[in-house]
Parts: sequence; structure tokens; C-alpha cells
Amino acid sequence: MAADLMEIDDSLYSRQRYVLGDSAMHQMAQSSVFLSGMGGLGVEIAKNIVLAGVKAVTLHDTKQCETWDLGSNFFIHKEDVVSQRRRVEAVSPRVAELNPYVHVDTCSSALDDNTDLSFLRKYQCVILTEARLSLQKRVNEFCHSQQPPIRFIGCDAYGICVRVFCDFGGEFEVSDPTGEEPKEIFIQSITQDSPGVVTCMDNQPHGLQTGQSVVFREVSGMMELNSTARQVSVLSPHSFAIGDTSQLQPYAHGGFFVLVKTPKTYKFETMEQQLCDPQVLTPDFSKPEAPLQIHAAMLALDTFQEQHSRLPNIGCLQDAEALLKLTEETPVNTELVRCLSRTARGTLPPLAAAVGGVASQEVLKAITGKFAPLQQWLYLDAIEVVRPLQSLSAEDFFPRGDRYDGLRACIGESMCLELHKLRVFMVGCGAIGCEMLKNFALLGVGLTKSSGEVCITDPDLIEKSNLNRQFLFRPHHIQKPKSTTAAEATHDINPDLQVDAHLNKVCPATENIYSDSFFTSLNLVVTALDNVEARRYVDSRCVSNQRPLLDSGTMGTKGHTEIIVPNLTESYNSHRDPPEEEIPFCTLKSFPSVIEHTIQWARDKFENAFVHKPSMYSSFWQTHSSAEVVLQRMQAGESLEGSFQVIKLLSRRPSQWEQCVTIARLKFEKYFKRKALQLLHSFPLDTRLKDGSLFWQSPKRPPSENMILTLLWICPCQCIETDETAKKPDQMKMPVSSEEEREAIIQLEQAIATDRGLQMTPLQFEKDDDSNGHLDFVTSASSLRARMYSIEPADRLKTKRIAGKIIPAIATATAAVAGLVRTSHLTKKSIALLTFFALQMSPVPYPHHRTLLLMHRFDIFTMQYSNRSMASFPRNNIYFSIWDCWTIFGHEDFTLSDFMNAVREKYGIEPTMVVHGVKMLYVPVMPGHSKRLKLTMQKLIKPSVDRRYVDLTVSFAPEADGDEDLPGPPVRYYFSPDGETP
Repeated sequence: MAADLMEIDDSLYSRQRYVLGDSAMHQMAQSSVFLSGMGGLGVEIAKNIVLAGVKAVTLHDTKQCETWDLGSNFFIHKEDVVSQRRRVEAVSPRVAELNPYVHVDTCSSALDDNTDLSFLRKYQCVILTEARLSLQKRVNEFCHSQQPPIRFIGCDAYGICVRVFCDFGGEFEVSDPTGEEPKEIFIQSITQDSPGVVTCMDNQPHGLQTGQSVVFREVSGMMELNSTARQVSVLSPHSFAIGDTSQLQPYAHGGFFVLVKTPKTYKFETMEQQLCDPQVLTPDFSKPEAPLQIHAAMLALDTFQEQHSRLPNIGCLQDAEALLKLTEETPVNTELVRCLSRTARGTLPPLAAAVGGVASQEVLKAITGKFAPLQQWLYLDAIEVVRPLQSLSAEDFFPRGDRYDGLRACIGESMCLELHKLRVFMVGCGAIGCEMLKNFALLGVGLTKSSGEVCITDPDLIEKSNLNRQFLFRPHHIQKPKSTTAAEATHDINPDLQVDAHLNKVCPATENIYSDSFFTSLNLVVTALDNVEARRYVDSRCVSNQRPLLDSGTMGTKGHTEIIVPNLTESYNSHRDPPEEEIPFCTLKSFPSVIEHTIQWARDKFENAFVHKPSMYSSFWQTHSSAEVVLQRMQAGESLEGSFQVIKLLSRRPSQWEQCVTIARLKFEKYFKRKALQLLHSFPLDTRLKDGSLFWQSPKRPPSENMILTLLWICPCQCIETDETAKKPDQMKMPVSSEEEREAIIQLEQAIATDRGLQMTPLQFEKDDDSNGHLDFVTSASSLRARMYSIEPADRLKTKRIAGKIIPAIATATAAVAGLVRTSHLTKKSIALLTFFALQMSPVPYPHHRTLLLMHRFDIFTMQYSNRSMASFPRNNIYFSIWDCWTIFGHEDFTLSDFMNAVREKYGIEPTMVVHGVKMLYVPVMPGHSKRLKLTMQKLIKPSVDRRYVDLTVSFAPEADGDEDLPGPPVRYYFSPDGETP
């Protein structure tokens, strides 16, 4: 079947379609991939590309399952080791069940320097893991020489160091380097000059780069520009030059421009050519020399393997010196080389997950030609993880014959035991949550025998669209709870893990479950959430209880991780994104200019018709439970609150299909004829403002009279009145006629007689159910309104994304981000963050706590230091940070005045305002608040019987008159002198 005719299963791939687009999805569905090496890194890549939906994957491996594999390969189980199965045989069926649309094949033949490589010609992409450098070079040369070239990716993970190499052929064309959807930017002016200068309306940033091209539309006056592409030269963030416009007609008004997507060609060299002069990506600008130093160290490791046919032995000083000697001709970090020698046999599972996610995304780039590819090497290291462990004895790193030997080789036995004892709380079990649980299982975080625990909570049920990214779930899990299902799947990976699964939200309503004592019992909190408000709440609980927090998130191919450490870094709430722009009501009602406006208008109509009105109707009958009494009062002429709307709904409720059609036609008449004509009557096309400018100019669009007639022609219905005398169901301001009242009474009598019709069930908008008609309603209504205003309509897929506020998502980014998030634990002496989910965290100093930004589509992979927690200085010698919490101990008769005096005496600052949650306890300007000073804190706060304390927000007087009050840290007020329950 032709690629453009292949149907995409939107119920499975909807979130990924918004990342890649249908063209790329079709290309993937026709591509075959060869993947060699079924260790921890290989299985990560296999998982990600199968979830993405390529046509076929051949998994190659020649090794048998060993106990060592249990600590790195989440698809190898203990019974596979006992039965001595081949790794590829154990992994293959479990990979295959991730996606029924992908054919998974296996190969266990030898792949070495003597293998005939002609069998690779049937693949579009070849990935090698766990392969010697000499084999990688040979396979790469073969792939590069083919016409068209076979895309080649080489990946290696040796202890604390990992690398990815890409070669997509001599010339590789990328159709869309950024993947960003071009925006329509409205024009303020265009000069008639050489060069002509375009200025954006309202100084809106255009986001262009010199050399790019834009196409103009709907420009009035300088008509010659319309539908033409012009190359731009950027002058400022909101203006650019477009060449000579002096011979064009003068610009009048209106118009907008859109960026023209242009393909870009990337050149690649073979691995052999790149070894001596590598083109590397620098992910960490705090150590820009690191990539080349890791390159030299890993090349020395490759040479060591060629010479000794093995990796350096764990803790062997002679092997470390031999490896160091191989780097003599290249300046290199000797500490890095020694750490690499000691850990080369080991595995850090989250590091493998991170580089596996990156490599998987490069596979998708290779076979789709979308997004800028990696050129050509990526090196990452985790030396900060192992640096503080060098004082441990060599025996601490030796294998003990269990699943943690690979991890133990990197961090030692004592640190493994610390991981086993961790008590972790993870909020959310979606895509990132599944990846995090997998990493917890491989690391042995929270083992039962060590009194550790991983507590997880998520109230959501599994949907089919989740299966594309949340790899712990299968089709038979649909409509089952995410948390309990994820817990069972995690237990399959590591049966020793203690996972406690809840179905609760973490919010003020569940503080009796997730209380302060619950938080203080934890070593670490992890958020795997998809909304900002929930993150902010969890962050506030972590701050008040002094708990470290690991946050991460993704949007399409972009991702971030952030470490929040008590008394060291800022919290999540310390920085806020700009608020989401809301569409003005007048724009939605009368002046839409872009498709987002018409989609939101249609969404609002859905809410009004199928949510608000049914909710109001049901609420009325909950208040007036006896229909007979309501009927009697209405017959007596009594007016009941809410009866106006209920009468309308009853009197106009259709009982036959023909009546439904009539209502639909009248709605059509109202929204797509009368309102438009009324708008044009109020503001004719030649209307001018006081300054003489036209009323109808960008961004305002007038409704098109011709389009109105066209829409009416498309939807004729001769049997229905359409003039102004026709019944108009939604004219809310018109009084209900006596005839309608009688009709309503009749309807009510019938409802009582048949015992039905007194309840309506609101329909919550559900975007993922194609059978319910919700999305069809919004798409149709939006398209009609768009056509009326000469806006390009959106297809069903785009409408679904905007109306459903869908966040684009893809498994490759999720895996990479989850691998880069950090696990933490507390040492006996101080807070220490041990970064197995990061690449650069140290257990002691601040500079190693970092935030990571990942943007696969732009080929950006950046680490930066977390911001230090800042102190506030409201008075001389008095300072505090967000992590501080002042305390006041009271008693049963402790008044508000006593509280304020206690704060003044203990902390030297005069309180001016006291707030508990959203309740203002004391604000001097509020009437009657001065009388509250004599009331007891018990009476003002009204705590529950078992409540020991509350956290209050206290503001302080400024030093200078006229300044605003200064916020202070939380003040924890205990209701008894000893802090116990009063």
C-alpha cells in the first residue's frame, strides 16, 4: 500500500502524531531496523523504536542470559537465567507485545569481522551496541557505501561513560529541522523602500533568522506580496527586511506572514574519518573539554579490548595504568581514565536509559528525515557519581553473584545498600512514571528486606493512547488503574521491590493521607506529573517538610529535569512561566482571527449545550425533588428560581428525529447567518475609527457575506422557517411566552406520568472516544465559523490537539528524561544527592546540582547549574530563605495578639498581616479585624482534634512608609507548648 494511503491508528498514536506528523509516521511504518546487542542499552533502544511504530525490527544477539543481566535488562527475568535462554529469545516476545503493528524478528548468528554484510541491505537503519570498535567501523563503511546509504548508529555504555555515533550518509536531507509549527504573525506596517522593512503588530517577536523565507497573505495595498515568498534579513526581534519594495504599491493595512519551511542538507563522515577529528556535541558548558577527553579515554578502552580481548578488571590497578598509558599521546583527564577502567564492566541503568532514549530518537530522525540529527558524536559521563567513592576499598566493588553486580561495579556495595533502604514517594504513573519505576527496579531502590519502599499514586485509568509511551501497560490493562498495574509490572522486573500503590490525588483534600508525618518519613519525592498546579502543590509540601524533590517533564521531543535540594537550591515555585494567554471574550464572540479562536468558540458551545445547561437542569431537580409540587406551584403562577431555564429546556426538548434536525437548522441560522449579518450591520466594511483608520483591519476579520450565502447553500432546508419570525431557541433575554409555559407544563406532566425526563447527564468533553461525536461537533462548528471569517479550517487531528489541550509526547524523549532524572538519599551527616538518574551530581557541593534541558528536535542537550536558594533581608541581621520555617508554640488560651507579640519578640519583626491558607486571620484595614486580636488562635483557626500545628503566612511592615508589606517565611504555630496534640 502506498505510504500516503496507509491509515494511522489515532487511538494509539495520537500524541506521537503531533510530534512527528503523518508523513513521518508513514515513513516509519515502511522502515526496517536492525539492532544488535540485547544488553541494557540495546533493550532500551528496542523498546523505544517498537513503541514508536516502525515496520519491522530485527533483534540480534548471541549471548545467554546471566544473573548480571537482571540489573540492566528489564525484559530478562530470573527464570530466563535459570533456564539458560538466549537473551534475544527471552527479550523478543516481550518487545513484540509492546506494539502489534511492529514485526519483531530475531537473529543469533555471529556478527564479526568475517560476516558477509550483504544481509543488511534490506534495512533502512542499523544500530550496533556491545560491538567492538573494529566491527562498528566495518559495518559503518558498508552502510555508508550503499545507495541510498543505510543510516548507521553506534552506541556504547561502559560504566560511567556512554557514547552515540551517527552516520546518515554523505548527504542527508532533513525536510523539517525544527519541527516547530509556523505561526501566523500579523503585520503592523511595510515600508515602500529598498529594502522594505516589515514591522510586526504590537511588537510581537517574529522568531525568524536571517536567510529564512516567509510567505505573505491578505496584505492590502501592497498586493504584489500576497502568496509570494521573500528571504528575510533580521533587523530586530520584531522587524526584518525583505528586499526592494520601492516599486510596489504602498502598503495600506492588514496581512500576515508565515515562515516557509525549507529542507536542509547535513553532511556525515564515516566513523573511521571521524576518529581523529571528531565532531562532538557539548552538552555541559561547565566542562566543555569533557567530550573530547571522554572520546580519547573510550578510544583507549577500545584499544585495550583489542589487545587483551577483555575489559579492564574491576579495581585492577595494573589495568588502570595500562589504560592510562594508551592515552599518553592525548591530553586527557587521568581521573576520568582511572574511573572508566574501574567501572567499564559495570552498568548504570539510568545512564543506559538516557543514552538509549537519545539513540532511539536518532533512529527516528534517520528514517523520517525530520528534526536536526546528531552530528556526529555525543559523549556523556557520570564521574561526579563515583568521584566521592574512590576512598572505598576495591572489595566494595567486587561482584557478589546477584543482580546488582553491574551497579556495584560502579558505586560499590555500601552505596547499593543505601539505595535499597530508600523510601521514595512518586506522584504520577504515566509515561515518565513508568520509566522511573523501571529504573527504580533495576537499581534496587526500596527493597522489602532493607525496609525500603516506593510509594506511588495516580487516580487515572489506563487508556489506549497511553500504550504508545507507557511501556509497563498492555492492551488487556485498558481501563485498569495505572498505579496498581504499574506496581505489578515493576514487581515482575524486580520481585524484591516493595511498591505501595495508591489511587489518590495529592492535593489539599488528601492531606489526611499524605500528611506532614508521611512526608517527613520519606527520603525523596519524585513528580511524574502532567500539569503545573499539581507540581506546585507537591513542591510546597516538600519545602515545608524539607524533602528533596526530583521533577521532570516532556513536551514532544523537548524535556527537562530539575533537582530541588533543601537549603541548597531554589524550589519549583521559585520560578514561574508566563501565564497562558487567554483569548479575550470579544475576540471569541465577534472577532476571531486565527483558527485557535474558532476552535475555542466551538469548544465553548459544546460546554454550554452539553455541560452547563444539563448541570443546571439536574441541579434544579435536586433542589425541587417533587415534580408534582413544582407542577402545582407553576400552575399557580409562582416563580421558582431556575425555572426560567428549566421551562425553556422542557418546552423545546425534541422527542423526534425531525425536531432534532429543526433545532440544528435553527442553530445554524443563528450562528452562521443572523449574528454575522448583525455584526456587519453594526460595523459596515467601510467603518472608520476616530483616527480615520479602518475598523476592519488586521487582526480583525469581517465575516464574509459571500461565505454566509455559500454556507446557506451548503445546508439548505426548505421545510424550515429561516426568517426573523422563526422560533429562536436560544434568545435568553426574551420572556418565555404563556404558550411555552403551557408546553412546559405539558412536558412536565408527561415526565411525571412516565417517570422520566427530570434528569439530564452532563457530557464531559472526551477527545479520545471517536464514537461519542464530541470531537465531530467541535470540528464541524469550528470549520463553519472559520469559513465564515475566511480562516483556513483545521482538520480533525489539529482540532483535537487544540480543543483537547493535548501535550505532544513520544517515548524516546520520555525515556531520555527519566534516565536523566536523579535519585537521592540522605547520608547520616548531610543531605547527599546520588545521581543515578543524572550524569553529573555529587553527594556534597552545590555546583553539581543541575537542571537539564533536552531538545531532541534541535539537537540540543544542555545541563546547567540549579539556582542557589536566595536569602531575603527584610531587616538588618535578619534573613531567611524559602526553606526556613519559623516556629511559635502556643497554648489553649493563646490569642492572636499573643501570637503577634511572640513573633516580634522571637524574630524582631512586626507582623502586619496573618493568613491561614486562603483565610485572612488578621488584616488591619479589614473591618472588625482589630477585634480578632483578643480571640484565641484555637477559635480563629478551628483546627481538627488531632491537628498539632498549622503553617501561617505572615507579612511584615516595610522600613519606609508607602512601601509594600514584606512577605516572611512560613510560621508554624503549635497549639501546645510541647508541640503535641492539645
